Amino acid sequence: MRVTRDMIDPELRRTGMLAKLLFRPAPWFFRLARRLSKGMDGRNIAGLDCDERRIESLDAGVQVRVRVYRPPAPATQGPLPGVLFLHGGGYALGSPEGSASSYEQLIRTRDCVIVSPDYRKSVDAPYPAALNDCYAALLWMKKNAAELGVREDQLIVMGESAGGGLTAALTLMARDRGEVRVAHQLPLYPMIDDRMTSESMRDNDAPLWSARHNRVAWELYLGGLSGDAVPKYAAPAREHDYSGLPPTTTFVGALDPFRDETLAYVEQLRAAGVPVECRVFEGCYHGFDILLPDSKPGRAANEFLREQFAAAVDATAG
Repeated sequence: MRVTRDMIDPELRRTGMLAKLLFRPAPWFFRLARRLSKGMDGRNIAGLDCDERRIESLDAGVQVRVRVYRPPAPATQGPLPGVLFLHGGGYALGSPEGSASSYEQLIRTRDCVIVSPDYRKSVDAPYPAALNDCYAALLWMKKNAAELGVREDQLIVMGESAGGGLTAALTLMARDRGEVRVAHQLPLYPMIDDRMTSESMRDNDAPLWSARHNRVAWELYLGGLSGDAVPKYAAPAREHDYSGLPPTTTFVGALDPFRDETLAYVEQLRAAGVPVECRVFEGCYHGFDILLPDSKPGRAANEFLREQFAAAVDATAG
């Protein structure tokens, strides 16, 4: 899908074109961006209580830095919903601190405790390093629910882009292993299919994230795995059985390379009897809601997310 300037929502065009010039689809750029993102490590968010922990990954001898965010004065009495938030970045870059605006709007919507792991990035360690770190964080949340002040029966997993892909993979792993129950998942425009054969992906040259970015990111993440050797926990679109997964919320831009794989995932979930809420935003490229949250489509997407998050929390309150 070739994306022309006229296809992009007018409020998103200028910034999108600038992002297209700056964000290069090359391994060297991903590594540079990863180094720069480390400069945010440890930065606190005004208005939220935060502390930092170190937990053991599923991989022996590996420790994972985890950030824990709480409302400073929760109105809700007793344990709160626990949200495992997995940041995006093509599996190659990013940090928990980079999702500050998402934490703020979630906590403003419903009192909750957010746990965000600084999982290993593909430029340092390919699959399954990130997934093992994130699954360890989910098990840690359940085991330490009382200390964290969360309900172990109200654990929600969410993330955007690669974080959405990790969300989908994590819920598959949780279902298959039976060690922890995920109450709801929100994989937002998830990166879940390494095959890159959909119409929205082929030749997509949209701003911020294109087919070229995606190919580089998958090559880094899979670390040499290809074809039938790619497991479903690396690329959840390769799964054939979506039964038993938690209720799901997602959205995606109509110009996003991930549009078709997101919609295919939604239809497979529905066919398996999983309740799903999904919205497609016209004229929008990848990450528009984060890049331009004050634009009309950005506001609409974030309003949809807040409404669906509130509904998810209320439905899982028991």
